Amino acid sequence: MSIDESTARRVAKLARIKVEDADLPALAGEFNAILGFIEQLNEVDVDGVEPMTSVTPMRLKRRVDEVTDGGYQGKVLANAPDAREGFFAVPKVVE
Repeated sequence: MSIDESTARRVAKLARIKVEDADLPALAGEFNAILGFIEQLNEVDVDGVEPMTSVTPMRLKRRVDEVTDGGYQGKVLANAPDAREGFFAVPKVVE
């Protein structure tokens, strides 16, 4: 895949980056260099290699997803300057 100046201009517009017309050939060249590196990576044989989340083999700690605290609605709302029907009441901001 090759990036020409019109494609580089469009990518810059989509990224909302102002690029002068004189700089478009250099930008297209940089895009092509990046794509060339990606093509090199595609040539690497990764058969039998498991996906990694880190360079060190470790498992994330897991815990049971259960509620261990709560039921303090009254105590929490006691700190509110104004509470109504079990909720914080705030003044209307938008008319």
